[in-house]
Amino acid sequence: MKEASFISGVWFPAVRAHSGTDVFTERLALGLRRRGIRTEIAWLPLRAEYFPWSFRIPKPPLWAEVAHVTSWLHPRFFPDSLTVVSTVHFCVHDPIYEPHKGFLQKFYHRFWIREVERKNLSRSSVITAVSTYTANQAERVFRARPIRVVPNGIPLDGPFQMRPRAKPHHPFRLLYVGNWSKRKGVDLLVPLLKCLGGNYELWFTADRGNRHLAYRLPENCRCVGRINQQEELASIYQDADALLFPSRLEGYGFVAAEAMACGLPVIAVHATSLPEVVDNGKTGILCRRHDVSEFASACEALRGDVVRWRMMREESRKRVERLFSEETMIDNYLRLYASAMRFRSPARPGRYG
Repeated sequence: MKEASFISGVWFPAVRAHSGTDVFTERLALGLRRRGIRTEIAWLPLRAEYFPWSFRIPKPPLWAEVAHVTSWLHPRFFPDSLTVVSTVHFCVHDPIYEPHKGFLQKFYHRFWIREVERKNLSRSSVITAVSTYTANQAERVFRARPIRVVPNGIPLDGPFQMRPRAKPHHPFRLLYVGNWSKRKGVDLLVPLLKCLGGNYELWFTADRGNRHLAYRLPENCRCVGRINQQEELASIYQDADALLFPSRLEGYGFVAAEAMACGLPVIAVHATSLPEVVDNGKTGILCRRHDVSEFASACEALRGDVVRWRMMREESRKRVERLFSEETMIDNYLRLYASAMRFRSPARPGRYG
């Protein structure tokens, strides 16, 4: 595209968090390289997040013009010579999150991360967020405007494809992908599967800290372990009948978008960013928080209507192709990089305090 001619290279200084933000950085860097733009990721250890002075500041490559960071990166690692684009993936200061934090986590977010993000966003030339919901929360907390919304993209030319399926499995196969925290709504899984009974089964990924072992799951539940490869994850999506995603708070809903790319209807909570990803009634069914009976009714509606299930599969794939492809995400970032470079403004203090 025309905007690419303005950019010679993008540098990504990033803390290795072993989360969806790592996936975002890797996919964006690879996608830009495919467009002929040089990229490099400078991975920092996790301690750089909470003890940034313990790690030497990496130097950006000479060819880089833009540094793309996440909002949690300490400004100590900002390169003074480059235009900085910062992306907010998740606002941990959202009041909805507060009941699901422990004391130490509350203290860490309030007295460390909040200040890091404030300085980070004030020194960034361009601020983006992965959803309108997340942008609104960040604007509320930091009074930072404008925040551009650029949804995360799914690589549609890779393993995330929709396989032809004439009918669902028997028993109807639900899939949960994610860690096992209360914010993710995993406390609803046991009562829901007991309510649904033997006509349903749940496949789920293991928690990275093995927290799933604390739950006494019924016999119709099967752990598929930790999934680290895109190909393996896509295969599990393709072999399920619906994604069960009861998360109470999402910055974007990466898992939902990946599942939809594979033609999987999504049963999720009607809150936070998820209605931006899931078109209620067309690509899935959105339910009230905490309402096990409503989740059960949604599962029964899909299992009991094969025509509707097929329609939702088709619409899920089409929605991702239209709104959430990786190519669309890269196009949007290239425009933002080009716009920032026209009004070159290297990282500097003071714009928001």
